[in-house]
Amino acid sequence: MQVTVNGDPTELADDATVADLVAARSGGHDRVAVALNGDVVPRGSWPATRLSPGDALEVLAPTAGG
Repeated sequence: MQVTVNGDPTELADDATVADLVAARSGGHDRVAVALNGDVVPRGSWPATRLSPGDALEVLAPTAGG
């Protein structure tokens, strides 16, 4: 299925969850926040939150800076 992740079209397995997406895309960061169609998804809900074609996700990692 196709979803949009951080503005980019992305192909995922038909049964993908938010947890699957984070595992594949987080780049080793264990601290990320995920928004699905504009709503924050609590970390505890990631494994049970199934994605649907056309969903828009934002995966955000904190960055240090000044």
